[in-house]
Amino acid sequence: MGMPRQFFALVMMAGLAACAAGGALEAPPAPSQAAVAEYAIGVDDIVQVTVWRNPELGITVPVRPDGRISVPLVGDVMAAGLTPNQVAADIEEKLTAFVRDPQVAVILTDLRSHEYLSRVRVTGAVRQPISLPYRQGMTVLDAVLAAGGVNEFAAPDRSSLYRRVGDDTSSYAVRLDRIINRGELETNFAVAPGDIITVPERGF
Repeated sequence: MGMPRQFFALVMMAGLAACAAGGALEAPPAPSQAAVAEYAIGVDDIVQVTVWRNPELGITVPVRPDGRISVPLVGDVMAAGLTPNQVAADIEEKLTAFVRDPQVAVILTDLRSHEYLSRVRVTGAVRQPISLPYRQGMTVLDAVLAAGGVNEFAAPDRSSLYRRVGDDTSSYAVRLDRIINRGELETNFAVAPGDIITVPERGF
């Protein structure tokens, strides 16, 4: 009697696992950190510079029209046309005259110079359709909240995120109602520059 019950339990568990797998939603590829690292800084981009163990040397500044930023101790440093890693290496080299073994990180906190490519757009049944600057770490929920949230006509669980990779554009299902009202974050994807989030209206 024990064996049939065990067999039945195993079959049930396998069936439940298959159902769960079938209900899984495809996730978009993670935003490429390499792409951000290779991004050529432009005029008006906001750059954050940090120096390990020397917080007083940290700055967050826009790139000036002449393409430079001013860094404590070393003065003006060219940033426009260079990648964050290249700017960090230049600052490290200049800081060696003042700081032992400087370790510098340069992060883009607001990409303003490449207006279209560096923005995230939220359209459809939201209170205020919006095009907002991309920030590292931004998620679908961040973008939708910046648009004022969904309106009374929305079908939030049928939302989609559209991402262009190369010559192809892919769409990914976003369960926005579950994110907002249930705290289910499986589809609260990290967004990438150029993403479009669309919230459809429900049928009447």
